[in-house]
Order: sequence, then structure tokens, then C-alpha cells
Amino acid sequence: MNIRMDNIQRVRTSSCVTARICCLLTIASLLPLSGCILAGLSSAIGANIEKQKQIEVLAKYRGLENKSVAVLAHSDQRTAYEFPTAIPNIVGNMVLILDKNVPGVRVLDPRYSVTWMHQTPGWPTLPLADLAKELDVDRVVVIDIFEYRLNPEGNSFLWDGVAGANVSVVERDGIDPDSFAEEFQVISKFPDMEGIGKAQAGPREIEIGLQKTFVDQVGFLFYDHAEEKYPDRGIKRK
Repeated sequence: MNIRMDNIQRVRTSSCVTARICCLLTIASLLPLSGCILAGLSSAIGANIEKQKQIEVLAKYRGLENKSVAVLAHSDQRTAYEFPTAIPNIVGNMVLILDKNVPGVRVLDPRYSVTWMHQTPGWPTLPLADLAKELDVDRVVVIDIFEYRLNPEGNSFLWDGVAGANVSVVERDGIDPDSFAEEFQVISKFPDMEGIGKAQAGPREIEIGLQKTFVDQVGFLFYDHAEEKYPDRGIKRK
């Protein structure tokens, strides 16, 4: 009987030791895996934070600060006929952006600018110095639109808005008032996702989005602002 009890005791002890060893081995095998998971989570969180970072971008031209400014815009006749509200909307919204963000700027009422452009249809051919004199301002921002569309060529079922323009500045008190003091090219696209069709949005929504994107980008030329550090990440047009 004692022998049997001893045997049973040894079996129980052996079983306990075996179970503890198995438990320790299991824990040991899980520890590296847990470390990998934590490292992966930390990496993913860090990448997401990095993706959402913004950076300060300085103005490319500061000559509008503490100056009187007029905003003019021009397009070809086909664009003006197809999108009759584009020019007045772009001019009006540019005035709002400059007035809000450029220190000390005094911007000419867009209603006056648009009326003057209609009453002076040949204004794009005038000597540049005359523009500032006619409007009685220190600076004239000229937006010469060379592309403006909502659809890709030959496909009216998809939205693929593009607004492109040469943006130039006339300085009334510059070294050469008959030459542009600064010239930039801005090309904006909206929407920034592929495959958006008429079932998802109408022409008004697309044109409003395109104009806002375009006007924001033009405005950024004239004041310091924050931009996404990685603007091309995510779902973008190819």
C-alpha cells in the first residue's frame, strides 16, 4: 500500500512539474509574439501620426502686404460662355481670401473689378502699368486661366475637374511697371478621387469644389500657411 501511495505521489509530482514546464514554455513562446504585436501597433500609430502632420509653408510673394490690391481674371471666350459664373466667383473669393489672410492689405471691391472688366473687354491687351492706374491700386493680381473643365475630354459621364492659370502681379511702383513683377502657374484638380460620376455628384458641386481648391492654391502664394506634409498619400488621382 505504501509503495502504491509513493508511486501515486511521484506521478502527481511529475505531472505537476511537467505542467509547470509546459506553462513556462507556453509563456516563453508568447513573449516574443507579444513584443512583435506591440512593436507593430507602435509603428502603425507612429505612421498615422506622421501622415497627419502639417508643415508651415511661407508665402512666395509678400508684396501685397500693406498695399491696395485689385484682382482681375481672364479666360478664353469658350470657357467664359460655358462657365459664365467662373470669373466673378473666382475674383470674389480671391478677394475674400486675401482680405482675410494678408496683413494690412486693402482689396478693391470685387463688384467694381468685375464691372470694370465687363466695361473694358480689351483690358488684357492694355499696358500693365495702365491697369494699376485705371484701378488706382498699388498691385494688380492677374489670373489668366488657360484651362477650365469639369469632365475629361470625350467623357461627360465622369467628373475630372481641372483649373489652370498663370497668376501674375503688377507693381505700380515697381522697377518696370509694364512687366510682371512675379509670375506663377497654378493647376488645381477636383475631385481628387477616381471614378466619381454623375450618380455621386452634380456639376454644381464639382464646380464649387474645383473653384475652392483653385482659389485656395492661388491664395497660398501670398501668405504663410500650413499644408499637409504628405499631400499625395491616400486615394489620389493617378
